[in-house]
Amino acid sequence: MAEPTRDDYEYAVIRAVPRVERGEFINVGVLLYCRQSGYLGARTHLDQGRLLSLDPVADVHALRRALHGVEAVCAGGGAAGPAAGDSPGQRFRWLTAPRSAVLQPGPVHTGLTGDPEAELRHLFEQLVL
Repeated sequence: MAEPTRDDYEYAVIRAVPRVERGEFINVGVLLYCRQSGYLGARTHLDQGRLLSLDPVADVHALRRALHGVEAVCAGGGAAGPAAGDSPGQRFRWLTAPRSAVLQPGPVHTGLTGDPEAELRHLFEQLVL
């Protein structure tokens, strides 16, 4: 019996860092890229209470807009703006590039999966919710 095909993938946690100078953060999403299948996906969730516990005056609305932008870049198409013409790998690299901003990617990690969408869902539940 043949073993199911498993492809390598890369993922990064998206962090909200409301006061960059303090370095405190909460996990607000996960990006997952699988080169073999051309899959790039994101799942996000902003726990407003946790965010405001780090910074009571954090701009929740702006952070939600930024998270929707991350999802749009992953989805590609017209909503991705200038990144729409880039490959999924290029968009993943752009989204995971280090930055000093309120929304930051964590380190990129790797794994193997037979189902990138299910893997993204699992990582999201494990690392964000």
